[in-house]
Amino acid sequence: MTRIEEFVKEQADIHGRERSSLMPVLQAVVQSERFLSEDAMVAIATELDLSTADVYGTASFYTFLDTVPRGKNIIRVCKTITCHMKGKDAIIATLEEMLKIKLGDTTSDGKFSLLQANCLGWCHKGPVMLVNDEIFPEITPEKAVEVVREYLKKTK
Repeated sequence: MTRIEEFVKEQADIHGRERSSLMPVLQAVVQSERFLSEDAMVAIATELDLSTADVYGTASFYTFLDTVPRGKNIIRVCKTITCHMKGKDAIIATLEEMLKIKLGDTTSDGKFSLLQANCLGWCHKGPVMLVNDEIFPEITPEKAVEVVREYLKKTK
């Protein structure tokens, strides 16, 4: 049994093996592994007696369930109409320039991934940026650069 199969089995022991257990198991794997590999999705499907298509379909539907490897720090900029109207495009452009990557990519050193999220639930404080689990409301391009510089200091 591989390490990921053992981990999935442990999660199924905790959360159960019903269809309703899928999301907590997917979330646990992402928290542990940083993304859902094909091996992890197959192990989950096997353990929960689901089709791999069902597992992949669920995983690929949700923004926060990454199915490809991401950087150590995942930057997500809200893309709702509110954040769009308040300048999210300038924030993304500034971060792309600073990190030398395009939206959806990861830096060559694996420190940062730059993504968009459908809604971060802070429309009244937009534009909003999330780095890992830390929310940054009313972000400006300048503040975004400061935030990323702080994360750079932490990852050296």
